[in-house]
Amino acid sequence: MACKHIDAPELHPPRANQAVYREDCTQCFDSIDDPTGLNVCLFCFNGGCTGERVHAKLHYNASKHPLVLNIQRSRKKVKRDEPPQKISKLAIAAETEEDRYDTKTQVLCYECGVEDVDATSGRLPGVIDGILKASTFARQAEVQAWEQEFTPCEHTLCLEQEAPRQIESQDLGHCSMCDLKENLWLCLQCGNLGCGRAQFGGVGGNSHGLKHADLTSHPVAVKLGSITPEGTADVYCYHCNEERIDTELAAHLGHWGINIAEREKTEKSLMEMQVEQNLRWEFAMTAEDGTELKPLFGQGFTGLKNLGNSCYLSSILQCLFSLPKFQTRYYHPQDPPPLAQAPAEDLETQLRKVADGLLSGRYSHPDSDVISSESSSEVPHQKGLAPAMLKHLIGRGHEEFSTMRQQDAFELLLHLLKLVTISQHISPLQDPVKSFRFVMEQRLQCLSCRKVRYRSDEQDNLSVSVPVRRIPRKPQQESDQNQKDEFEAVTLKECLDIFTGSEAVELTCPACGSKDGFTKRSLFKTFPETLVINARRFELVNWVPTKLDVPVVVGDDTFSLDAYKSPGLQGNEDLLPEDAADPSASARFVPNEAVLSQLEGMGFPRVRCEKALHATGNSDAEAAMNWLFAHMEDLDIDTPLNLGGSNAVGGGAAPAGPVSQESIDTLGAMGISPPQARKALKETGGDVNRALDWVFSHPDDQGDFGDEAAEPLHAESGTNEMAGSAELPARFRLASIVCHKGASIHAGHYVAFIRKSLPTAAAGAGDKEEGEGWVLFNDEKVVRAVDVDEMKKFAYVYFFQRAG
Repeated sequence: MACKHIDAPELHPPRANQAVYREDCTQCFDSIDDPTGLNVCLFCFNGGCTGERVHAKLHYNASKHPLVLNIQRSRKKVKRDEPPQKISKLAIAAETEEDRYDTKTQVLCYECGVEDVDATSGRLPGVIDGILKASTFARQAEVQAWEQEFTPCEHTLCLEQEAPRQIESQDLGHCSMCDLKENLWLCLQCGNLGCGRAQFGGVGGNSHGLKHADLTSHPVAVKLGSITPEGTADVYCYHCNEERIDTELAAHLGHWGINIAEREKTEKSLMEMQVEQNLRWEFAMTAEDGTELKPLFGQGFTGLKNLGNSCYLSSILQCLFSLPKFQTRYYHPQDPPPLAQAPAEDLETQLRKVADGLLSGRYSHPDSDVISSESSSEVPHQKGLAPAMLKHLIGRGHEEFSTMRQQDAFELLLHLLKLVTISQHISPLQDPVKSFRFVMEQRLQCLSCRKVRYRSDEQDNLSVSVPVRRIPRKPQQESDQNQKDEFEAVTLKECLDIFTGSEAVELTCPACGSKDGFTKRSLFKTFPETLVINARRFELVNWVPTKLDVPVVVGDDTFSLDAYKSPGLQGNEDLLPEDAADPSASARFVPNEAVLSQLEGMGFPRVRCEKALHATGNSDAEAAMNWLFAHMEDLDIDTPLNLGGSNAVGGGAAPAGPVSQESIDTLGAMGISPPQARKALKETGGDVNRALDWVFSHPDDQGDFGDEAAEPLHAESGTNEMAGSAELPARFRLASIVCHKGASIHAGHYVAFIRKSLPTAAAGAGDKEEGEGWVLFNDEKVVRAVDVDEMKKFAYVYFFQRAG
């Protein structure tokens, strides 16, 4: 029987920018590698599984698209008798599917009931050829992940060099400010030679090239040891703070008498060092005796394939879907998938797809395409699921998460929770993010009249600063630049004590007019079911947040937060009048006159000095000077500081308007709590960039828990449902952590450690409960963890579950 749809006018090859889902089902992770393969719709290119779930048939029933291309793929066997070759460059080898797979295709028509339509008839040949040649989501992700494209910028394209001169070879031998003879950067504008930053692998550097750029505002420099006769080199723009390309590099070097054809590459490029660094970010996958840890398989033990710099996403997804509320909300193995016209573009569908993939155990088995050598008893790890469709949805329209760059896992968590909250939750299904929410209550008390004001703010996480106490170096270590700083261990309780501690703030009381100030303290008004804590271990180095390895001790046992519960308004307390202005709005910034004089003595204008002191804590001349160098190009650098209030610095300034919720959300996406964001924006006139600087300069400031547009929450009013629970006891236990290795949260590698019920054979004698232990999720590798106590000390995000 012939098919009548082979000449349908709707049949056409996929366009270059059209998504073709020909690798895995859009509603589950069944794929073309399964025995019955995948059916790709010839009309809209949706991919549907053909196994027991028959999502391909469901798509036909919903869309009435009759023709599909069944694709079955089998991997050509690879015998592994030695470790795979390491990646040595940021590019993917041009390996085709034909090199790796055997593929079989067949055209079917659901409406006509024909299971072997002639693929050479009608319009089918062009459509089929286009589908098979189209790039899949996962493939596109892999390619983009390992390719980094550098572009010119206005500073390299419009570089104006000073008067030409011949730089003698002996003057190219060491830094102009120290004796370093490697990692040298030539300023292309004036010819100065300065050493770079200290680099991974022991390459020394005192940042004199950066210092020269700060002092002179000369933007572009080239690394001498990276120059090749072919005209390639590391070119860095300090104004853009990015690696760039100089299209006229040969001419710009020739200006200083340097013949590029005679240069020889003698040092690794920045890209090569980054690849080497990333390849070394390995979390322990072996036991103490050196044997490789045995992989875990089954329900709840499914790994996620790294799509390239996607470990930040994988670690957060593993932690979220280990939580009961997320499992209840999205894991429904007995229910049909949601009705969606475009399943790949539907967040609900993709979250259910990931829940099914991670929790069902359907895909948790050794990679059958890998055969261990006869002399090895090693069990292959999983192939891992590729959440490419969900990653695309999460990142769509987002400046950072839409890229293939490494991202901050905590920022991703906040962004994902926001997407989940604003998505539709049809009864009886509930928003799982509700289990994260709680209320913090801030208490302000005037030191003179003792009147108080309470403000409440709903949050879904705590971001606490970790106190930094360096261990003094031994005398023999002082001269070793490669010696890492060591830090005293702190407890989680100490971090919470600091976060909830009382502090003095310089405010004018709106009730009695006293300028003695206020005490301020923030405590829990309610507690969540799941408490997320972000441990901030950063300090600013040249205005770049740099991670510090400060150990934070967190135990496995339950602990109480009862001591951090706010008692609320007491019977003997008098409230500040409701119609009085918020005392925080009357805050006055008075610059430190001694430091201000120092800065003015260096030739900086007073307006700029006041801004720098305000942004850097009002006490350190060097920090303020660094801020000035970093913000010289700001368009408003010479605009007088305006913090609102009639007596603000500069006199006669107009009161600041309400803080924009959009600005609070922008800072919130960077991991800054609403109170901190609100306070920072008030202090900086609503400027998001300056507010970010302010937060880093005031890490212990808990923020402002209310503004003119925000009404405090009142549980007794009955008009607002209070997030969380005020019941005591409030006992919590660590459920999972996200760990990071690397100097920056935007590089390195993320993994997740999750407490789970283990198969009896995998549980260890030291586990707290029989059959319970910690599991390491390192992308597609899932093994029982052996170093979790050590890793807990350096975790970046902690997930605690309420235990009572």
